Order: sequence, then structure tokens, then C-alpha cells
Amino acid sequence: MSSMNNKVVAVIRIRGTVGVRKSIAETLERLRLKKVNNCIILRVNESYEGMLKKCKDFVAYGEPDENMLSRLLAKNGLEGLVKEISEGKAQKELKEHMPIRLHPPRHGFKSTKKSFVSGGSLGYMGPAINGLISRMI
Repeated sequence: MSSMNNKVVAVIRIRGTVGVRKSIAETLERLRLKKVNNCIILRVNESYEGMLKKCKDFVAYGEPDENMLSRLLAKNGLEGLVKEISEGKAQKELKEHMPIRLHPPRHGFKSTKKSFVSGGSLGYMGPAINGLISRMI
């Protein structure tokens, strides 16, 4: 994963924390991903990038396009904030309305044990996160 600094990223929790190392469970808690199928939107900085690397085996994340971002925010009543979020403003409002609760994806995950590169659904997905989110809304 190259540097993702200053990119808007959607993070979806895919796996639970039964039998997970305490440090990873704490990282998921700090990302406000307390339940499976919860989603957060955040602007990545250095510390968030480290947190995403640490819990990459439990979440899927990538850069959503503006259409998908507006659909996600509309689900939580924040329709008008898409432009402000992509410009780096409205962070406080965004934090107050996270996490977004989603349904399990139609037709399921590819695999909840393999990374995206290996044919699963975990880790960095890039723009392919749009397909997963659209199946979950």
C-alpha cells in the first residue's frame, strides 16, 4: 500500500473479535468499528494509516467515488456534506455520525479469511470498495 495521506477512505468491518489479539481489538474500537458490517468514512493521516495496516485482516477499505460517498452519507442524513468531506472540511460532523450501519452484502463476501489480493474481501480494495458498499446499502 502506497501512502494514502489525505485521501477519503471508507472502512467496513468484516470480521468479529472472538479470539483476537487485544491490541487489534483496541484498534478497531478506536476506529469506532464496534460491530460487523459497520462502516466509517475518514480522511487518512499518518496515524490512521498505521491503524488500517494493523487491522487489515479484519476490515475492508478503499477510496469510494463521490456517488457512493453521497449514497453512504444519505443513509445517515448527511446528504449535503460530500463536497466538504472531499475537500477536508466537516470532520467534526462526520465523526459525530459515524459509524454507519450496513446490511450484509447481497450474494455474500468473497471470503472473510483471504485478503483482496488473494481473492477475498479483506484489506485494501482501492476503488473496488464501491461494489462492496453498493451491495451492502
